[in-house]
Amino acid sequence: MLVCTLGFSSLETQAQATNPQETQAAPDTLNPFSRRLPLLAAGVATVYVGGLALLNQAWYQEKEQTRFHWFDDSREWKQIDKAGHLWGAFHESRLGVDLLRKAGVPEKKAIWYGGALGFVLQTPIEYFDGRSPDYGASLSDIAANAAGSLAVITQQLAWGENRIIPKYSFHRTSYASMRPNVLGKGFSEEFLKDYNGHTYWFSVDLAKFLPSQSKFPKWLNPAVGFGAEEMVYNDADANRAIGLKAYRQYYLSVDLNWQAIPTHSKFLKSTFYVLSIFKFPAPALEYNRRKGWKAHALYF
Repeated sequence: MLVCTLGFSSLETQAQATNPQETQAAPDTLNPFSRRLPLLAAGVATVYVGGLALLNQAWYQEKEQTRFHWFDDSREWKQIDKAGHLWGAFHESRLGVDLLRKAGVPEKKAIWYGGALGFVLQTPIEYFDGRSPDYGASLSDIAANAAGSLAVITQQLAWGENRIIPKYSFHRTSYASMRPNVLGKGFSEEFLKDYNGHTYWFSVDLAKFLPSQSKFPKWLNPAVGFGAEEMVYNDADANRAIGLKAYRQYYLSVDLNWQAIPTHSKFLKSTFYVLSIFKFPAPALEYNRRKGWKAHALYF
């Protein structure tokens, strides 16, 4: 997640004007953006390495490294961490496709090469997990990375655009203070580590599925989400020992489609591009097996 956020904040300005319906550069026309592609690639590499360094500091700094090993964590944390991998890989791949399109790369190559970016960037993180005594390289994480990239590639091949967007929202919880060394201490760490406060959404650009004469507002998306709570430990017995039992939560809400807001400002286009990776706070209806239905006037 950290690498994805850093990459967007630094690089989306280059991609914000890209649209799959825009005319590709003619073969004999020098695309000014393509001249900057090597420099951009160097920038991506720099941001990526810096992001990995920050991630290493946030997650692994206080732990001694071990020999590389694998670990099956597919049933832990109610799969919230897997959703994070999918989310990160999706938006890195989305950015990759947009950048290559803007550089004048042929459409299919832009989709396949750019669409693979999320998988390429996210998967090496498993090396850090594989050297950590508390974790291990995870095949299910790698599968989630692949799913995020494939979600971009599939939509681009089918529609020439992304109509179903995974998004993220966060709120602070009381659980982080019960185990701050794992769930984080302070907002910046909890934003990454406290899965109790993470909610992942699929925001659907419904207007794109409706007839062109439809009056449904293009800026309004329905969204479905899921999260989980009472996860201080990933082990059920350890949670029960402190009176907790992890459970999943499901949400129905609406979302703001930032990129459907018309503007000629490059600054605003860039801002909307970044904001589109996060779910807009809005009323939401929650369901969970523990407490049934619950309405939220404003849910983050």
